[in-house]
Amino acid sequence: MAAREQWDHIVGVFLTVLCLCERSVGQISYSIPEEVDKGTTVGNLAKDLNLSAQELHTSGLQITSAYKQRYFDINRESGVLFVSERIDREELCPNTVKCSLNIEAILSNPRSLHRIEVVITDVNDHAPSFLEEIATIDMYESSYVGERQPLPIAHDADVGANSVKTYKLNPNDHFSLDMQSTGEQTASAELVLQKALDREKQAVIELILTAIDGGKAPKTGTLQIKVNVL
Repeated sequence: MAAREQWDHIVGVFLTVLCLCERSVGQISYSIPEEVDKGTTVGNLAKDLNLSAQELHTSGLQITSAYKQRYFDINRESGVLFVSERIDREELCPNTVKCSLNIEAILSNPRSLHRIEVVITDVNDHAPSFLEEIATIDMYESSYVGERQPLPIAHDADVGANSVKTYKLNPNDHFSLDMQSTGEQTASAELVLQKALDREKQAVIELILTAIDGGKAPKTGTLQIKVNVL
């Protein structure tokens, strides 16, 4: 008898899952910035599922996901999906242009499953930085005008438009800066000699390299460069 009851339970679970799969509908998509406050509205799920107030109360609507953190929850009175945990985009999706959290809305009456994608947009909350504070470059006094020296690359945890976009060099008599960009995420620079070096006049040339990101309120990071004239 116990074996029969266990079998009936397994069959019931299988049919429930099958039913949910059959009634699974197209994906709903929302978008929110990272680091928003708990309680921030993501979207009106009841409206997007075409549920009336009465249907919402009898639907048994609940939110599930495979994440350890419960990032989102549902207001069962209004059907509004809201943020329930702090979301750090760089922690969730390091070094990726697109970051999204995938959750599911399950209704028990009528039984159905709805997939939801919440895209987490980047906020410019990190400044560019270099791995070291000072970079030393050795150049011979006989170096020719136009000679190039690659410079250290700045790193930025932000992505896309908020990543490092350009570099600037402080005004000086000997060097200019040449920028290269190999894609949305990569910008680098080279030091270009513009005037012949003279060790007797200046044995050490000090420069400041500034990395600038593409945020609406740009953030910067600096690197001190010491050029030793040999």
